[in-house]
Amino acid sequence: MNAPARINSALNVRDQFPAIAGWHYLDSAATAQKPQSVIDAITQAYSRDYATVHRGVYERSASMTDAYERSRAAASKLIGGQPDELIFTRGATEAINLVARTLPRNGRNRVLLSSLEHHSNIVPWQLAGYEVDAVPLTSDGQIDLDAAEALLTEEHRVIAFAHVSNVLGSILNAKRAADIAHSKGALLLLDGCQAAPRMAVDVRSIGADFYAFSAHKLYGPTGIGCLWGRAELLQSLPPWQGGGAMIEKVTFEETTFLDPPARFEAGTPHIVGAVGLHAAVNWIENLSLDAIRAHECALVAEARAALSSIDGVTLYGPEDSAGIVSFNVDGVHAHDTATILDDAGVAVRAGHHCAQPLMRWLGVEATARASFAAHSDSSDIEALVRGIEQVKRIFSR
Repeated sequence: MNAPARINSALNVRDQFPAIAGWHYLDSAATAQKPQSVIDAITQAYSRDYATVHRGVYERSASMTDAYERSRAAASKLIGGQPDELIFTRGATEAINLVARTLPRNGRNRVLLSSLEHHSNIVPWQLAGYEVDAVPLTSDGQIDLDAAEALLTEEHRVIAFAHVSNVLGSILNAKRAADIAHSKGALLLLDGCQAAPRMAVDVRSIGADFYAFSAHKLYGPTGIGCLWGRAELLQSLPPWQGGGAMIEKVTFEETTFLDPPARFEAGTPHIVGAVGLHAAVNWIENLSLDAIRAHECALVAEARAALSSIDGVTLYGPEDSAGIVSFNVDGVHAHDTATILDDAGVAVRAGHHCAQPLMRWLGVEATARASFAAHSDSSDIEALVRGIEQVKRIFSR
């Protein structure tokens, strides 16, 4: 086998991430490390600029309100939407729960999911009382859209799929998924948590109806995420939570509500989280998602080539996975693999990755998962390989 090409931090951003100095961080699919520009934006927002939003008439409050709304505009533009179509939530989990709980069902009570979904795109539909149907996967771990087309009926209100699998890195043909959904009058919700940091997204050209993603996987802070929805659909959704900032008029007899997105943002929001999200979007756009995608694709190819050359290592998912490589060492539990890798200075995720149905489809209890980011390079892969060789030495004794 020819040696894989070495990726020497083609994006040249590693030194912008203070938390990974001397560390091989390969868990970006769980949460991304933060570049210094995001950290600085959050620090400044708390230390010099902080004030409430949408309430005060004083200058600093007006300035912070402007910053908050500029973040909304930037986050919506990132995925091809408009500011009035984007709701700030606590994360993608809350975004999916919001849709599951508020979407008028129009007599339809079924949702079509896939066998690779994250629990946050399964449990909310169950709790909301939907009947769940699951689409099988192809042999290489892609959502089988031919099967989805055959399974979809007039009883399905929503198709809800991961745009990119958090375990296998499988990339959905989202445009075809939208066409399938709309052919039976269903809506398409995409879980974009793994796609938004890794590839250019245009919700309009896809034909999506809802798109959810989180800031913390996008090099931004935790505690804030986004739900994009087509404007006419958001208008049809009732409020989910009540409180300040989302009302038009309150009396003891009746309350009327503001238009979206304010209708869905009850209470004081994560103000500084929005500032940090805007900084993260700016950082990504300065690099370009196309450059990030190309960089991560090269790293995936290098990692898969290196790991497949090691006897006793099983790889999962498609060859062209997006920034994610899941694997197991034969005879070794993924948790043990990850523990030994940690001793070698390599951070990977191990477990079921909040995707237990997928683990059952793979026939394993857990996998180890290496996931890349803009700051990743060949040194991370070389350290991963050395660590796996150590795993094999320890368990061969």
